Amino acid sequence: MTNSNFLRGMGMGIAAGAIMGAMVPTHRKRGLKRSSAARAIKAVTDVMDNLSDAMGL
Repeated sequence: MTNSNFLRGMGMGIAAGAIMGAMVPTHRKRGLKRSSAARAIKAVTDVMDNLSDAMGL
């Protein structure tokens, strides 16, 4: 196997991987994770605010 065949195979593999990655619908999943994380952060912030108010800080 020569160097050019190897590079050609690598290029084809990278192109195939990019195409397969573009076909997978990940936008919806990321949005759910972000919103879940945002809700969790908001809940922790609310709890901390309530505790600080109860303690008089």
